[in-house]
Amino acid sequence: MRRISTMMALVGAMTLTGATAASAQAFGGSSMDIGPVIGFGGLGGAGMSFGGRFEKGIKQLPNMGNGALSFQLSIDYYSFNNRFLGSDFGFKYIPISGTINYHINTKSTKWDAFVGAGLGYLNFSSDYDGPGDFSSGGIYFVGRLGGRYYLANGMALYADVGAGAASLNVGLMFKLKK
Repeated sequence: MRRISTMMALVGAMTLTGATAASAQAFGGSSMDIGPVIGFGGLGGAGMSFGGRFEKGIKQLPNMGNGALSFQLSIDYYSFNNRFLGSDFGFKYIPISGTINYHINTKSTKWDAFVGAGLGYLNFSSDYDGPGDFSSGGIYFVGRLGGRYYLANGMALYADVGAGAASLNVGLMFKLKK
């Protein structure tokens, strides 16, 4: 019984230590995060997308409310099928984008909010059970709003809205560098 109590106290202390360390983690000018996302509300019949985000802090901006500037790379994938006039059509989208984000100094150590703008490239392909599959690509403008809520040391819940594979993307971000 004493071993179980000692183990529970140790786990509790580690949890509190993790929560304390997490509270000191705002996204800053030298931060680097990576993580998976799931998107909801895509184009056409696509209800869900899968992708990832990588973000690297560029610099702290003391003259702009002590916010931080960063570069974010995102890639997503989604597909869906439709049946029209007796034929099956498949659609695949792979958007890749790069944005420059401004992280607002929220004065909270657990919350991070950002706004970003950039460019993306959308690779689109369509196939159906007949001749003449179609593939295309193009550049598009990206506007993005997002944020993080830090759960533990090196891990945060993540969400963004804007251009890309879905209306809303949610996931986890893992800190590679403070």
